[in-house]
Amino acid sequence: MALAAEAADFAGLAKYGLFGALGHQEYLLRAQQQLTGLYEQGLEVHLRVLEAGDFEDYCSALGLDPRAPAARVAYAGDPELAGEPFVYAGEPLVDLLPVLLDDHRARVRMSVACAALLGAVGDDPTGQRRMAAVMRYVTSVYLALAEGAGEGCHLLTLRCHGPEDGEELTSAVDVCVERGHLHPAGRDAEAFCVTLAAGVASGGEGALLLHGDPSAGNGDGPPDRSPDGPLGGPPGGPGPGPRVRGWALAGGRLRPMTAHEVFDELADDAARGLPFPPGVVPQPGFRLPDFPGAGAGAGAGAEAGGGGGPLG
Repeated sequence: MALAAEAADFAGLAKYGLFGALGHQEYLLRAQQQLTGLYEQGLEVHLRVLEAGDFEDYCSALGLDPRAPAARVAYAGDPELAGEPFVYAGEPLVDLLPVLLDDHRARVRMSVACAALLGAVGDDPTGQRRMAAVMRYVTSVYLALAEGAGEGCHLLTLRCHGPEDGEELTSAVDVCVERGHLHPAGRDAEAFCVTLAAGVASGGEGALLLHGDPSAGNGDGPPDRSPDGPLGGPPGGPGPGPRVRGWALAGGRLRPMTAHEVFDELADDAARGLPFPPGVVPQPGFRLPDFPGAGAGAGAGAEAGGGGGPLG
């Protein structure tokens, strides 16, 4: 079942007569009634977001009339689009829709990153082996980041782009560790790892930031008395907020940033419209696993990033 979760998509699709004379809120109410009825009958319902632009592109590619009910059914059930099912579990739509939309956005990020990854490694047997090696590596990086983050819920953000087409890929995931146990992060973790894999495989450039749990203050790990400033922050002293550590992706290799580089990256993010974390304490990144066979690898600095990435 495909849901027009957002009002803008509903308005864009209403011109095709998909919803009759219903308004968006009445449409959602009827969708809730339908979902509840199916769930109470013991039927498993798979959901996906009905996105106006995506639906129109889908109909155009397959030669379907977007006004025909069969087009919407095909879109909702196409296994090439759906991926791993999002299964309805009886939740009220008011609680479900934000989760469904987050899941949908992660799917989109993952789809774009998968295309970039396949373009970097190729689809022949050699490319498949390279892809497996890169995915093993980025999984080890993700686990090392979680271990280094320590207790609490932290935020990982990633932006990267390939050296040729320059398309920017972004991803973010909450990393929650409780009593040494890493909580599953679902689709967001998958999207993060595939996005990082695309950057690594393509010899891309970018930045990875680990935002410490704000509720933990500066308690995420031991103080880092680096020469970059008090507690590793910029000159002027540490603030009361969380630590942010960073790694630069250069030539497909990750290296720890200095505290000043982390501060500059946060400033660049603010210039792109993201909020600057209040009272943040920039910190150098810690060492991450080396790519197998990469020699100096991730902990060696920017000079390790030459060439065409670890697959070159």
